[in-house]
Amino acid sequence: MTLKKRFAFCFLLLCQFISAQNDSITKLKEVIVSDVNLKKYSSSQSVQVLNDSVINKNQPSLTSLLNYNTVIYFKENGLGMTSAPSFRGTTGAQTAVIWNGININSQFLGQADFNTIGTRDFNSITVKAGGGSVLYGSSAIGGSIHLNNDLRFKKEFSNQVFFSLGSYNTLSANYRTIVASDKYSLQISISRNSSDNDFKYPGNTNQRNTNGEYYNTSMNTTFGYKIDSKNTLKVYSQFYDSERHFSLTSPNGSKTKYGDFNTRNLLEWESLFNRFTSKLKVAHIGESYKYYPSITSELFTYGKVETSLIKYDLAFDVNDKIKLNSIVDYNRNKGYGSSIDNVKREIGSASILLSHSLSDKWDYNASIRQEVTDNYGNPFLFSFGTRYQFTDFYRVKINASKNFRMPTYNDLFWEGSGNPDLKPETSYQAEIGNEFFTKDFSVSVTAYYNSIKNLLRWVPSQGGGDMWSPENTDKVRAYGAEVILEWKPKIANNNFTINGTYAYTVSESEQLIAGELIYKQLIYVPYHKLTGSVSYNWKKFSSYFQYLYNGDAYTTPFNNPATKVKDYNVGNVGVDYDFGKKKSYKLGFQVLNVWNENYQPVTSRQMPGRNYSIYINLNF
Repeated sequence: MTLKKRFAFCFLLLCQFISAQNDSITKLKEVIVSDVNLKKYSSSQSVQVLNDSVINKNQPSLTSLLNYNTVIYFKENGLGMTSAPSFRGTTGAQTAVIWNGININSQFLGQADFNTIGTRDFNSITVKAGGGSVLYGSSAIGGSIHLNNDLRFKKEFSNQVFFSLGSYNTLSANYRTIVASDKYSLQISISRNSSDNDFKYPGNTNQRNTNGEYYNTSMNTTFGYKIDSKNTLKVYSQFYDSERHFSLTSPNGSKTKYGDFNTRNLLEWESLFNRFTSKLKVAHIGESYKYYPSITSELFTYGKVETSLIKYDLAFDVNDKIKLNSIVDYNRNKGYGSSIDNVKREIGSASILLSHSLSDKWDYNASIRQEVTDNYGNPFLFSFGTRYQFTDFYRVKINASKNFRMPTYNDLFWEGSGNPDLKPETSYQAEIGNEFFTKDFSVSVTAYYNSIKNLLRWVPSQGGGDMWSPENTDKVRAYGAEVILEWKPKIANNNFTINGTYAYTVSESEQLIAGELIYKQLIYVPYHKLTGSVSYNWKKFSSYFQYLYNGDAYTTPFNNPATKVKDYNVGNVGVDYDFGKKKSYKLGFQVLNVWNENYQPVTSRQMPGRNYSIYINLNF
């Protein structure tokens, strides 16, 4: 790390902070939040809300947004390529992605590809750390990411146009409109992102990123209608289409490409009856892919899964302090593809949730869930958390839970390799958080421990050869600490927002070697990660600086130091000016990777050096 980078690191460590309190959700008083249970039953855990102002400063992929603003580490196979998170030392399949209250992790892989999710189609994106399987089902072990389309029922007609053009012919465009009254609310968002992605490798080399081009298009529509004072109908719809040419790791590699097409549709009917709130959700989710092993050939492999879901939530306010929820849901999915015959599975669950405010300073929540299916057993789950405010500036949070991840379509049904006898992964975890806050300053420090058993891994088959099959193998223990902070000083007309996060993560698998039980750090889980940003606003001028540090990480299960990916520091700078008078018309400029850092999040997966973009952001 150069002296300049160390100075920036120390400055940010001393004074940059980011909000991680779920209480910020309550500021949206005129908004109907798409996932009320996230607010009601997560008060004892760390919940970080990223709003429009943060989203617009980052590149349009969910990977970029979360990489620079949260404690989550990303295993990204090159810019725009496949990307999987490691949240609190877990695998990519142990982080759930929740779209307006519905789990949308892939049925094939059990995880979401964070480079296939655009950020500008959502009002806010929320990061919830720790277990959440009682509320959100499979994969919510390390944490969950919530994509929210919240509705505003007040008279409004607004439009937003965002357009940027950058190095490597990188294009990003988004149009969003809101038409609303006190009776209805309509939001439409359309996004397009593309890039030749043919950057030259940093350093003294003439090598370029070959076969890295990509594009994606998405459209989100959200509509709400108040039938009367007690009944509201809401419709959420999204489609996503993309194609990526996977970057080559060697000049002689075969050029491949991969296409995604995903659709999501959700209908919700909410009714109020005295102390009861009834919510009925009906959803249909489709995911499909095509993989071309050679871009010069029309031959491809493919897969498709369609999921239908029905969910009923009945909430009862016993009194002003005690709230109960009962939730039952049922989903049925059918899948088929090149290596999967026509298969289906049906999953049902029932949950009971309790929230109790004992006083103005002390509350707790408790919940249980029972899964029912024939494919992988019937796990019973629980969660308990409490929160106590000792003073006007200090609060403590404690949470414990049991969570799970179900085997995927590939695990169970892959032709010649699937294992129908797999058990779900199960996780027992506990955490304690300490929060200190004033009007303009907050800091939270959370320590956690997570024990995972029946970890699913693909291992060589007993018959030998090139055949692999999934098994419940390792046990994993993950523990560590997170610091998330924010400070908003103001000096006359000079406004600052100084943010930062830090994570120390140990995630070890149990291994029996020569009769001795030893622990090895999981691959691609760094011990240290730091992020930070400083934003400055003066009248119509604004600027910001972002910083990301990822420590080195092992790339083999035996923790061979010779095969580590090295640590890296990346900084981004942006400035813009608002030319509007009554409306906002911003023109801005960004420099990404200002230090021209030569880094690879994954071995042989190069990231670009210094690059530039210019953008306009019109609100009218």
